[in-house]
Amino acid sequence: MKKYLVTGGAGYVGSVVAAHLLEAGHEVTVLDDLSTGHREGVPAGATLIDGRIQDAARHLDGSFDAVLHFAASSQVGESVVNPSKYWENNVGGTLELLSAMRTAGVRTLVFSSTAATYGEPADGLLTETSVTAPTNPYGASKLAVDHMIAGECAAHGLAAVSLRYFNVAGAYGPYGERHDPESHLIPLVLQVALGQRGSISVFGDDYPTPDGTCVRDYIHVADLAEAHLAALETATPGEHLVCNLGNGSGFSVREVIETVRKVTGHPVPEVIAPRRPGDPAVLVASAATARDRLGWEPTRSDLAGIVTDAWEFARRRAAGDPAGA
Repeated sequence: MKKYLVTGGAGYVGSVVAAHLLEAGHEVTVLDDLSTGHREGVPAGATLIDGRIQDAARHLDGSFDAVLHFAASSQVGESVVNPSKYWENNVGGTLELLSAMRTAGVRTLVFSSTAATYGEPADGLLTETSVTAPTNPYGASKLAVDHMIAGECAAHGLAAVSLRYFNVAGAYGPYGERHDPESHLIPLVLQVALGQRGSISVFGDDYPTPDGTCVRDYIHVADLAEAHLAALETATPGEHLVCNLGNGSGFSVREVIETVRKVTGHPVPEVIAPRRPGDPAVLVASAATARDRLGWEPTRSDLAGIVTDAWEFARRRAAGDPAGA
């Protein structure tokens, strides 16, 4: 058994990873200020500390084997209008966390990074060597953290893995998406199926793709969690390993909408809207590095399965079930 600190462990991905760590027999402490996370999202068996990552030095000591770092501000639109919040939380907070880890002698880190570090690539298939050119402060803050971690590894022997997520979706039992505001396609379409929203907007239907709508790579949140556990075992002192996490194939906006119709049995009216500036036609991950270095393979790549898990969570939440509250 090992002991892990999970920052942001009351959020969507953090809660699922915390649950997987507990199921593997480890001791888990969650550090989360609950500003966007949910107290009921912390898995039973984990210890919750209500606090910010800027205060990690108060809670981190040599008894911890590693830190899994999810705590961050993560709304792209908000980052454009309030960039200082993203520099303070994502960059400043992580700087404090790295200092606390160094002082406590905790020498392993798994970092929740993002495909937003790549910006708007000309080639839709992204590898870890693709040009990083973020187009918003959120992506820029995550890329800055990746650079900070690389420096910490080189200078102080930190063992670190940055996992760059693509479109995380699905649910894991009582742990699912409940962002406010919601900006992700699958939960938005499910809101239409639930009658909580009148229609779904399709931003552009004239892209050079088979059905004219944007294609994106979706990864099940439980597959993502398994990659984090593999990263803990792979992290090597002095090395900063960066891995994309995705399925390596994409689904179009229309494929997602049609899958929701089939899974839920509900109509989903769609409204064609103008293209959003900067939306690439195709954005898909090459996960070859994760396969080679982590020994990781996604096993829940079926879109219908991803949507089914998300639908069950959304229905429970809409019905007031505490498991999906």
